[in-house]
Amino acid sequence: MTSHAAAADPGHELEDNKFQLFVQVAMLLAVITGLEIVTVYLPFARWMLFTGLVTASAVKFLFVIFIFMHLRWDKPFCTILFFIGLILGGGTMWALLKLFDAASSLPLSSS
Repeated sequence: MTSHAAAADPGHELEDNKFQLFVQVAMLLAVITGLEIVTVYLPFARWMLFTGLVTASAVKFLFVIFIFMHLRWDKPFCTILFFIGLILGGGTMWALLKLFDAASSLPLSSS
């Protein structure tokens, strides 16, 4: 009798669907990672290689944050907060890279 109640529970079916989605996304991420590894060893121009790898990494990042971090099922406010933090962190990283680039690490001239 308990098993019939669990089978009729719509929440249980939703959890099974999420598990299947997680497995499918994990397999897709593994395939994309394999393509990235193979791409590095193929004779592409540097700009094509860079563009392809950045695009694949961005796709993987979006899959992870929306599916595995459950942003797809969260309130929109939580998603907005996440992206605000992401933009602030990216901006801070960019500013630090510009501040401490190779040109600013040259020794001072002794004139």
